[in-house]
Amino acid sequence: MTLLPGTPFDCHPDGDKLKEECGIFGVTGVADAAHFVALGLHALQHRGQEAGGIVCHDPVQGFNSARRFGYVRDNFTRSDVMATLPGPIAIGHVRYSTAGSKGATAIRDVQPFFGEFSMGGCAIAHNGNLTNAAALRRELIERGSIFQSSSDSECIIHLMARSIQKTIAERLKDALRRVEGAFSVIAMTRTKLIGVRDPLGVRPLVLGRLGEGWALSSETCGLDIVGAEFVREIEPGEMVVIEEGRVNSHRPFAPAPSRFCIFEHVYFSRPDSLIGGRSVYETRRQIGVELAREAPVEADLVCPVPDSGTPAAIGYSHESGIPFALGIVRNQYVGRTFIEPTEQIRNMGVRLKLNVNRALIQGKRVVLVDDSVVRGTTSRKIKDMILDAGAAEVHFRIASPPTAWPCFYGVDTPERSKLLAATMTEDQMRDWIGVDSLRFVSLDGLYRAAGEAAGRNAAAPRFCDACFSGDYPVAPADQIEQGFQMKAAG
Repeated sequence: MTLLPGTPFDCHPDGDKLKEECGIFGVTGVADAAHFVALGLHALQHRGQEAGGIVCHDPVQGFNSARRFGYVRDNFTRSDVMATLPGPIAIGHVRYSTAGSKGATAIRDVQPFFGEFSMGGCAIAHNGNLTNAAALRRELIERGSIFQSSSDSECIIHLMARSIQKTIAERLKDALRRVEGAFSVIAMTRTKLIGVRDPLGVRPLVLGRLGEGWALSSETCGLDIVGAEFVREIEPGEMVVIEEGRVNSHRPFAPAPSRFCIFEHVYFSRPDSLIGGRSVYETRRQIGVELAREAPVEADLVCPVPDSGTPAAIGYSHESGIPFALGIVRNQYVGRTFIEPTEQIRNMGVRLKLNVNRALIQGKRVVLVDDSVVRGTTSRKIKDMILDAGAAEVHFRIASPPTAWPCFYGVDTPERSKLLAATMTEDQMRDWIGVDSLRFVSLDGLYRAAGEAAGRNAAAPRFCDACFSGDYPVAPADQIEQGFQMKAAG
């Protein structure tokens, strides 16, 4: 859940991590569908902890919804809440804001959004970010639309309202042809569950079989928790419409080369999920193997920065022959506190969530493996903790290339001037963090770990890697209008 400013826990380590903006889940063809959606959202909680919502439909009671701040477990496990969500079809959303009121979400910003059209109601849940939302919003407001939220996703509902198509599925196609950027969308009507991915397939969406019903999820781990059988990924540019137990596939967009977000492999997705038939855990372990080959070092221990650095640290250890050890232990129970938020308490920062295994670290040359360096502030604090525990040397190995460009496709990224890699060389970053060495996996190494044996094909990259390369597959129109400078060609 969102931590209120002024508590001693508002500077936890994840504040220096890139944040995925949301997870989406939908179910049709089962009794009490909202209960399955709540479980699916719980499995997708890592994708958004700020707020969550569920919309369902019951033939007798019609559409119902519940939106709450905080964790799924604190809201959608309550019998009084779930009793208000009957019916055989439901969709849900967990949110971490990347568009609209970042860090100051109002309940009206919490998805799914709902619209009542002449042919019936429709709810939508959106994962991603629309890069032309500001222009669309201006146009829609000028034509009389009244927005209820600050979210870019609400544009889709208003575009649907203005469509002249006769069915909700066709209106959704119309709307999504107008938007730019990245989107996976789950929508529902009284009888249909609909899933759509943008033409480049930047954001994930998978299809599962749940008894006689069906499920759509951002990740396969969402299917696992409800006992659904993974069937396949929704393909880039595909729309599936599920009704009366049948799945019908449509292609509403012009074909385009796939550019799936490579950071899903590095950090966002859960390690027990599958992407493109490949284990996320195995890809992260292989990143560690590539790191050990590209950036060897003499050391005594390889330690992950928990928990996201663990698979890469295992790979680094296996390839290098340096023993793996849990030199840093995470406190899993950090939360709100009654301690007066004095400056001294607030300065504890990272130590409230991570603690060094001092007996293991003392006198050792330590390789710390983390998934990324964004602002670098957390890396400095962790380095200080390791040195305070008596480490002889500290070497950072990072399981992604330097993050030098902001993401505009649904990831909460600082502006470019606040990204350490945008203003410093690797050596300068090493000196600023204050470690004995600092190395990132190369972009080619990352691609090899993700299954591309030849590395990155610069002429036709398989993934969206704009946060590393500055190569944006969709021009961020709204940001360019505000003065954002794209990387010079060549």
